[in-house]
Amino acid sequence: MKRFRFDRQAGKEIERFDSVSAVFSRIVRTDEPVSIGCIHLQAGGVVGYHPAVCPQLFLVVSGEGWVRGEDDQRIPIQAGQAAFWETGEGHESGTESGMTAIVIEGERLDPQSFMPLLEA
Repeated sequence: MKRFRFDRQAGKEIERFDSVSAVFSRIVRTDEPVSIGCIHLQAGGVVGYHPAVCPQLFLVVSGEGWVRGEDDQRIPIQAGQAAFWETGEGHESGTESGMTAIVIEGERLDPQSFMPLLEA
């Protein structure tokens, strides 16, 4: 067995998009390609508004915060919930108290075929 880290200290600060107190820890990239990483947002952290380069699934594993798409409405999100953005869709995420999310990016992502939609 080998053990690995994907905690905040293993990642790199996200400096693009006017992001604040946000760190990305790369986990894996496949040949398809699919990229999986972990975003660590400290209290008051924000991953600034930017377009998705490909379909992106944002899975909150701890804490709580908010996400938004192309409108200015911040939608609350918490551990056990996910947001999905299509290619080119503008989006942003943040937290007042701290939040950790696994981010999966890839052209063939179809979370709706596996996960139930969250009621609005």
